[in-house]
Amino acid sequence: MKNLFILLSFLILFQSCFSYKSVSYDTISIDNKKQKIQVEMLDRTKFNGQLVSKDDKTMTLENNGSTQTILKKDIYEVKVVKFSILKTLGSVAKGGAWVAAAAGMVVVIAVFGL
Repeated sequence: MKNLFILLSFLILFQSCFSYKSVSYDTISIDNKKQKIQVEMLDRTKFNGQLVSKDDKTMTLENNGSTQTILKKDIYEVKVVKFSILKTLGSVAKGGAWVAAAAGMVVVIAVFGL
């Protein structure tokens, strides 16, 4: 019972509270260099990271200590990470439903002795 509660607690804690918002390359703010960005290339590969620098032709992202320079002409879509309160509330509600379902199963097992 205790292990089940701990497992469900971890599931609730590690739910994603962020969403990606598509933006134009030109509207990305250079001032906020800690901005998290996801770039989808023309060949459908994706790169995630924090914005290091951006100019008219290239964008540089950093992820886990490594930097990736991306040419503007190779970019299909740029998305900026944005905190979503609705996703957070939905995740908590979903986690609560799982906890209630697990508690119900424990009660049924205890009552019927299965």
